Order: sequence, then C-alpha cells, then structure tokens
Amino acid sequence: MQLEDLNALAEKERATRKGTCLRTCMSAGCLSSRSDQLKKNLDTAVTAAGLADQVEVRRVGCMGFCGQGPLVAVDKPDGSSQLFEHLTPDDAGKLVGEIQGQTSDLASGDEKGPFFTRQTRVVRANGGVIDPERIEAYIEAGGYRALLQVLTESTPAGVVEEITKSGLRGRGGAGYPTGLKWATVARAAGPKKYVVCNGDEGDPGAFMDRSILESDPHLVLEGMAIAAFATGADQGFLYVRAEYPLAITRLNLAIKQAKAIGILGANIFETPFSFNVEVRIGAGAFVCGEETALMASIEGKRGQPRPRPPFPAESGLWGKPTLLNNVETFANIVPIILRGAEWYASIGTAKSKGTKVFALTGKVKNNGLIEVPMGITLREIVQELGGGAPDGHEIKAVQTGGPSGGCIPQQHLDTPVDYDSLGQLGSIMGSGGMVVMDDTTNMVEIARFYMEFCRDESCGKCIPCRAGTVQMHQLLNKIIERRATKADLEQLEELCEMVKNTSLCGLGQTAPNPVLSTLRFFRHEYEALLQPESAPPAHSSNHT
Repeated sequence: MQLEDLNALAEKERATRKGTCLRTCMSAGCLSSRSDQLKKNLDTAVTAAGLADQVEVRRVGCMGFCGQGPLVAVDKPDGSSQLFEHLTPDDAGKLVGEIQGQTSDLASGDEKGPFFTRQTRVVRANGGVIDPERIEAYIEAGGYRALLQVLTESTPAGVVEEITKSGLRGRGGAGYPTGLKWATVARAAGPKKYVVCNGDEGDPGAFMDRSILESDPHLVLEGMAIAAFATGADQGFLYVRAEYPLAITRLNLAIKQAKAIGILGANIFETPFSFNVEVRIGAGAFVCGEETALMASIEGKRGQPRPRPPFPAESGLWGKPTLLNNVETFANIVPIILRGAEWYASIGTAKSKGTKVFALTGKVKNNGLIEVPMGITLREIVQELGGGAPDGHEIKAVQTGGPSGGCIPQQHLDTPVDYDSLGQLGSIMGSGGMVVMDDTTNMVEIARFYMEFCRDESCGKCIPCRAGTVQMHQLLNKIIERRATKADLEQLEELCEMVKNTSLCGLGQTAPNPVLSTLRFFRHEYEALLQPESAPPAHSSNHT
C-alpha cells in the first residue's frame, strides 16, 4: 500500500457517486427511532421511482442535531442541501417525491441555522458525511494520508514536536498537555510499549466519544497509529464500554478493513513500522474511566484505581510504558498532522487550543452534538446554538463536566469555555457533557442526582469515597425532605472538603463538585429547606 494505492481507492469510491445523495443518519440516536428501516424504505422507493442511477442513499454517522432525528440530508446536483427532520420509515415515499419536485408535509430543517453555522468542525468533519462502515469512504475523504506522511517523511521526535506545538490538551477531562505525555512515553526505556484509547465514556448526558466511534472509527485508529509511531509502541487497545454495541461493531469492522489492505498490522505502508489494535469491552463501571482502573480491567483484573506514581507513561499495562488518551484526543491527531500545528494553535485561546465537542442536553431547544472553538462563551452555546430554554422559560444554570463538574449560574454565562475559566467557577471541562437547566430546576435535587451516581459508581477501594459519598447523599436526602438543620448543612460542607482532599482517584476527588458549586451559587435553595432554628431552652429559677 502506497500513496498511489490510496489515490486509486479514493478515485474508485468517487466513481460511485451520483447526482443526488440522501445522507441517512445511522448513528445510535437515529437508529433508536428506526432510521435503519427508513434507509431500507428509501432504497426501495428510489428504485421504484426509477432513480437508482441518479440517487444514492448513503448510510452516514451522526449529524449532530440528535433531538430532531431521524435525519436525512438531501444533497442536490447544484450543490445545495436540505435537511429533513423527525422522519419515519413511512416517509420514504414522500421524501423521494420531494426529489421529483412534489410537495409534502415533511418537516424541513435548516443546515444554515446557528446550530450548524456557529460550529467549527475539526474532529467531526466527516460525521454525517461519510459511510462509517466503508474504509474507501474514509480514504476518499483524505484518510490515512497523515499516517503515510509521518511514516515516510517524519521521525518520531518530529511528530511529538508537532503535537506539542499544536497546544493540544487531553480531551478526557484533566486537560493534560498531549505532547508532554507523548514525549514522556517516547523517552521511557523498554522494548515493549502500548497505546490505549479510553472510550469508557460514562458521564450522564455525554455521548461525544460514542458518536465519533460510530461515525468515524478510522479517524481514531489512524490517530492511535500515529501515536504508536511517535512513542515506539506496536500494540494498541481500544477500551469501549459494553453499552456502545454499534461503536464496538464498527470499530471491529474498521480494524478488519484496515488490516485487509495493509494499513494495520505488519510493515504498514511497506515501512518497518508495525501496529496492531484490539477492542476491549468494559462492563460499564464508571470508575474504569480512570486510567489506572482502565488498565487493570484490560489486564483482566478488577477495575480499581491504584496510587500514582508510578504513572502509566513509565509503568502502565503489564508494567510497560503506556500512552493513554481518550477518543477525542486521538481524533484531533490527523487534522493536526495534515494541516499543521500552527493552524490548530490558531483556534481557541492562549492556553486552550483547538475545538471541543460537547453533548448539549437538558432544558434547551436544540440539543445534540456541537463542536465549537475553545473560548466561546456559555451564553453563545446555550442561547445561539441551543436556542435558549423552551416554553418561555429562562436559563438558570449550565452543568459542565458530568458528575465531576459543577453548575454554573446564569450570571456567569458569559464565561469563556476553556479549562482555566471553568475551573475558577468550581467546574471543569470534563469530557464534554453540558446539561442546561431552566428556572424550574431544583438545584439541590440536581446535586443529589449526581451524588447518587457517584455513590453507586464508587469502587469502594478507599474509605473517603466509599463512605463519604454515602453520607453526603444521606445529608442531601435529609435536606430535601426538610428534616435537616444548619448543622447538617455545615457537616455536608465539611464532608465535601474531606472527600475531595483525601480520595484515591478522580472519582472521589471530584464527586463533591456539584454540591460545592450549587452551595456556592444557590445556597439560598439549601437554606430554604432547613428547619428553623429552635429557640434556646428557658432557664429555670429553681436550683437544687
């Protein structure tokens, strides 16, 4: 496999294109509303109308506008495109009729609206465009040229330098500089190294990584292969939670396809570089998103965190140097290599470069996946892209970072979305969950919901997290049931600080964040639920 072979595959794929394309979303959200049957009906209707030579019905990944699915985008010969929303399998004939110039009552969306035009698609450039189950479609879109470029024109050190210059930070939540992590693994001694992709996405309301894996699996594989070349690894593992069956199926298919044409396996692109990848399926434990617990699970052990140091870059899988990044981090690698570190660094802010994918959910009109430049404000996201709160309500708060994050009130919606600004408000970027709350939301109940999640997901290894989350949840219950006093509220705050400062891993260390942030900005909602202070007992005048 060489450049000319990639070009030949791309040209062959282009030759199959037709004048009109019906891009049909076949990602998990739309599939749950029977978009698979819709596609079958569209194929049948196109053939019945005698349009098989003119119209292509293409399976694509997530388009992002998930709350409006099932979605079909009609790309016309003149270059224009029209989005159709809330389709059913029975709408196939009407949609084909639209192509033929007939009118119908189908709901039509707007790909030129703010939800789409305010986005900057880097990681999600292929999402909703290419067929994720065809390697030829990925190659036609420029796939695997970045890997060929680094193997034939660069050195491992050169690749690490390029990633470092880009300013890319880990998209799993902590925001650790990616280039620094790669350089540490590259310097580590030893003949065996590993590259691990963390696809154990578990935050409530988050589905960014799932969408990338379902919509563009080869992008992640190519990013992992480049990372392996840069760090000296020859084996990779994709750790994906079992609740993502479609992502697992498409990843395994992508690996099989890449091996079949020599892009994975031995002597890739006829160079000395070899790299193999395996998919490992997690059992749904939230704690396995923590890197040491994840590696224990890959090794066949119980998924529990261990103290650090040593860090995975020095002693990871089976005691060998291991590079571990999450799905979105690896998905940024190919664009950086193809377009350059300077281009990537020009997007975002001084300390938070590039774009970030968010799952925008909750009390907001437009929900789904968005990819925006770092530094955009929360207000721009929820009001312009999200369309504001529905039914005339007002935005009350935005929760970022999942169970590890915090609730940011309406008065701080002009805060830029970057690692440092969110941290100053007691929240975090996290992996990309963004839940919008309106003026009907009870913030104490929100804190209890996330604490219940953390309590249930605690692995139990360390006492502060195991016992502290239970006690905090009990106190929150007591407050909501109006049985608590001011002393209980003070005890809740003390427990938050104790669990935050003494837990073993990130689950316990960040579990108090939703409580602390709601106490900081919505303390009056807690105090309104407390029992009134009782009067001191009267002193008796009788002495014995």
